[in-house]
Amino acid sequence: MPSIFVFDAYGTLFDVHAAIGRFRGDAGPDADRMSEIWRTKQLEYTWTLTLAGHYVEFWTLTERALDYALARVPSVPKTLKAGLLDAYFKLDAFPDARAALKALKAAGHSTGILSNGSPAMLKGAVDNAGIGGDLDAVLSVDVLKMFKPRPEVYALVTNHYKCAPRDVTFVSSNRWDVMAAVSVGFCGLWVNRSKMPDEYADFAPERTVPDLSSLATIG
Repeated sequence: MPSIFVFDAYGTLFDVHAAIGRFRGDAGPDADRMSEIWRTKQLEYTWTLTLAGHYVEFWTLTERALDYALARVPSVPKTLKAGLLDAYFKLDAFPDARAALKALKAAGHSTGILSNGSPAMLKGAVDNAGIGGDLDAVLSVDVLKMFKPRPEVYALVTNHYKCAPRDVTFVSSNRWDVMAAVSVGFCGLWVNRSKMPDEYADFAPERTVPDLSSLATIG
């Protein structure tokens, strides 16, 4: 695979449901449902705003999505909002993500993040996870004021590394994200953590893996 490895952040390196995990006892039996709605609306807002030609920082959309999710699932106390947002700002990294990044760097590969997250959000997550030393770049869509899957976003990678698309392995747990990366010429690697059915047949990933453990063996 190409030797520049660029990762999506949320859901790929960082566990987007770790926030609710810290408050599961207080959130009650509908905790997971609320968290799923929160994540779904967060992504939906990025797509609809970008299609309409607008931009609102990802952190603001994250809070708005949480407000919506709490309204949809009233059994989860709204008093948890501040704690949930703080937890999202300091999300846990998947254990396999830490191992993969460290192994790739040790093997001499370039590594980076390309994310919808704002620079402050990404710094909070990277610092909390302690993975900054294993990343060469953390690229945010904020400089463009538009979200994935616009092709201009993926060009941030080739512009930063001064490389051709074929030199990049793009790693994401979001199949739509992999589709967009493949469409601009990246080698796509889909991390199918949730065992979802495949889609976007015209833009197939080079590989599909259940987690990031296999990357720790790349020399």
